[in-house]
Amino acid sequence: MSRIGRAPIEIPNGVTVTLSDNNYVVVKGPKGELSRTCHKDIKITIEGNVVTVQRPSDDKKHRALHGLTRSLIHNMIVGVTEGFSKNLEINGVGYRATQQGKNLNLSLGFSHPVIVEPPTGITLTAPASNKIVVSGIDKEIVGEVAAKIRGYREPEPYKGKGIKYENEHIRRKVGKAGAKAAK
Repeated sequence: MSRIGRAPIEIPNGVTVTLSDNNYVVVKGPKGELSRTCHKDIKITIEGNVVTVQRPSDDKKHRALHGLTRSLIHNMIVGVTEGFSKNLEINGVGYRATQQGKNLNLSLGFSHPVIVEPPTGITLTAPASNKIVVSGIDKEIVGEVAAKIRGYREPEPYKGKGIKYENEHIRRKVGKAGAKAAK
């Protein structure tokens, strides 16, 4: 049995979870509303303030969907109550991020600035010139936007220049040593 899938999901105060036909789940909370259609084979039940997810068989596909469905519903509930955020750091001489209204202006060593427009429901902030915060209620979209921003200038292994996640460790490489050994 999936350890993640069998754990019940507590619904906090101020959050409503509704389930309609075809496993269409709608979660409303103080920060907004999220909805998702879950797989038709998985059985979702709402009793009081607890959501439980059950699978019909021990088939490999159903085992995989069991934990996934429970995690997706739990992330929706956490998103509408607390929200999600990803922190990015910029390393490199002349690399910086500035706020332009709701857009983000990145100077990353290119001949042009990179302007990032956030999708609906996502806020981009630059609390410092070398920090970026991506926040929103949908965990999937927050991660996708953060990965897209990181992709503009991924950190390189020699000097560590580029955009990285706050807790990401960059494996560093040693530079050329052939010139010193030849002398």
